[in-house]
Amino acid sequence: MISKIKKIAVLTSGGDAPGMNAAIRSVVRTCAFYNIECIGVYRGYQGMIDADFKEMNARSVNNIINKGGTILKTARSEEFRTVEGRKKAYDNLIKNGIDSFVVIGGDGSFTGALVFNKEFNFPVIGIPGTIDNDIFGTNYTLGYDTALNTVVDVIDKIRDTASSHNRLFFVEVMGRDVGYIALNAGVGAGAEEILIPEEDLGIDRMLESLKKSRKSGKTSSIVVVAEGDKTGRNVFELADYVEQNLPNYEVRVSVLGHMQRGGSPSCFDRVLASRMGVKAVETLMEGKSNFMAGIKDNKICLTPLDLAVKGKTKINQELIRVSDIMTT
Repeated sequence: MISKIKKIAVLTSGGDAPGMNAAIRSVVRTCAFYNIECIGVYRGYQGMIDADFKEMNARSVNNIINKGGTILKTARSEEFRTVEGRKKAYDNLIKNGIDSFVVIGGDGSFTGALVFNKEFNFPVIGIPGTIDNDIFGTNYTLGYDTALNTVVDVIDKIRDTASSHNRLFFVEVMGRDVGYIALNAGVGAGAEEILIPEEDLGIDRMLESLKKSRKSGKTSSIVVVAEGDKTGRNVFELADYVEQNLPNYEVRVSVLGHMQRGGSPSCFDRVLASRMGVKAVETLMEGKSNFMAGIKDNKICLTPLDLAVKGKTKINQELIRVSDIMTT
């Protein structure tokens, strides 16, 4: 493999996700394997603007594969949205001899990379890191599997209380635009109803389903709600509506929030991050740019960054059908 790449920067951008540290580790150690210098950029694109750089080697990433969050920190940079901010970032990269970078993040981070490449023809590869699993071109994003297991574990605990007190629990999970976490966690945890952005099932359908569950002998229920659900009501309004129409239910609400982003990454996310990191560095070494490393059918693949940003993921309709059957 012939490469003109001499020094690669790596950064994490946008919301943190379990597996980002494993991806950083993979990029750094792949660089070390190929005798390429590696620079860590702190605080995402803002760190580029502020020249917040640190040389990294194989020992710099000891004992981080199991850690959540990101050792390089992350931030959303308003200054990077400006031409002046991006020019300052470019000047800092050139001044430090950096000739390419790997960005670990979501569609917003990839959009910034695309704009930067267009303006300065600067080689860049993306690694998808977001718990929402909403990036086109990959079956899984880093952090999704870990977040999913976190949610299922929490719902299992909530069900213990729901059963003990004959309560109905609304559990809100992350998913502003997509319902991957809600749908899969709902099926995995045996939820009675699942509300996701992709399927506007209507509040009356949910009410009828809960009535049917009550008549069938169920004394407690779990409803999983994606934060972007299209019923037009937030989770607390949904709870109030059910209490008004089903007075026999004692209703409670649990909003899981940012706990879904934290925690030690699952083995799946660690392995995936390791594979993506190797692919990202080797792709740059091959002289390619503006791609995202992803996984399809258990094979690491490349998707053009613009397609990863513009493409739309599709919810698994077969899993929705399974969900409907399981709630009988």
